[in-house]
Amino acid sequence: MASLGSMLLASTDPARLHAWYVEALEPAEDELIEPYRMLKFGSFFMMIDTRADVGKSNPEPGRMILNFDVDDARAVAARIDGMDTKWLAELEDRDGSLFATAIDPDGNYVQIIQLSEEHKAEMAEQQATRT
Repeated sequence: MASLGSMLLASTDPARLHAWYVEALEPAEDELIEPYRMLKFGSFFMMIDTRADVGKSNPEPGRMILNFDVDDARAVAARIDGMDTKWLAELEDRDGSLFATAIDPDGNYVQIIQLSEEHKAEMAEQQATRT
């Protein structure tokens, strides 16, 4: 059985991208492990590096959306607003859960999600019935 534990996010300007993720989403860990910047969000690692085969902006950002579960979506959205970041979808309440999709400096879609306690309970119940 496989487990997804990390991803490589390549950029023509990894320092700029690293700074954005650190300020916007406050990772639990931030280390330089040459040649990568390693950011830890929960149990998931994001490695930021440069690659010669990527352009300055993601031409198909909808192909992969980075979803971040947050405790306070309003505070995260306000922090991102203060960074002059563009929004694909501003913060909205969807039946008690909060969602917003920002566009990082390389054009990737970054969704912040704060699920309501009701939605968390529903998801837990659905998972329990599958096992």
